[in-house]
Amino acid sequence: MTAPVPATPPYRGRRFAAFLFDMDGTLITSIESANCAWTRWAELRGFDPAHVLSIMHGVRTIETMTRLGVSDPQAEAAWITRQEIEDTEGVTAIEGAAAFLAGIPQDRWAIVTSASRALAEARLGKAGIAIPPVLVTSEDVERGKPDPACFLLGADRLGVDASHCLVFEDTLAGLSAADAAGASGLAITATHRHPLGTAHPAIRDYRGLAVAVAPEGLTIVDAAAAHDKDAAPA
Repeated sequence: MTAPVPATPPYRGRRFAAFLFDMDGTLITSIESANCAWTRWAELRGFDPAHVLSIMHGVRTIETMTRLGVSDPQAEAAWITRQEIEDTEGVTAIEGAAAFLAGIPQDRWAIVTSASRALAEARLGKAGIAIPPVLVTSEDVERGKPDPACFLLGADRLGVDASHCLVFEDTLAGLSAADAAGASGLAITATHRHPLGTAHPAIRDYRGLAVAVAPEGLTIVDAAAAHDKDAAPA
């Protein structure tokens, strides 16, 4: 069943210097591809696939491998990444994401992902999401989410303070990283079957929403109202 668009946009009237977007589960859905690669790996290495799938979302592959206690985390992470790059079947954009992003100036938003750059480029290309000038990937930081380093770096590369940014995320690890960076957080729930369990404002997807751009900042607005305003005679 299609979820209704929220009656009022999240953070109504609040202006932000920039938007920082996670990728998987936030701008695109890649569950089919990721689950296939991780399930195959788990079966080959003798791990319980259900357990592996329960801990791998929202964090860097190298950190999942370290948590699982494999002997060579780097090699195993590289194996997973190769599989995911080769298989982008089922990777699609979250509904409304492309149109929402199209309304934001390129110097006012970034993608901050736990994926490698090669994987991010493959998935974004498959989903039809434009790659922004600022793309922070797993290679850019020593510690992944929930450490705030990735969001701090994304904000810095945009030339703004993280405390003036809104982070779009679909995992608790990512939202915790946003909090630790001093940013505001917005949960995206399109790929979730169960409540995320966070006090952050949440939306299912980007349908019905748009961005109002002003020198003072970016504001999430109702897309229909914004269209009516633009169409009104001067």
